[in-house]
Amino acid sequence: MYGLIFRALPGPLWVRILLSVMLVVAAVAALMVFVFPWFSQFNPLTDSTIGSP
Repeated sequence: MYGLIFRALPGPLWVRILLSVMLVVAAVAALMVFVFPWFSQFNPLTDSTIGSP
């Protein structure tokens, strides 16, 4: 799958490497900004019971 994506990118090797890095950074940023905060409200592991009466 990754090879197919890499071969589909335009340009010489250094441009494809740069585009691949930019795609990975964009995917990680999208996860950190949108997906993980949305998912954390459904995750019971973040509830703390220390200090509750």
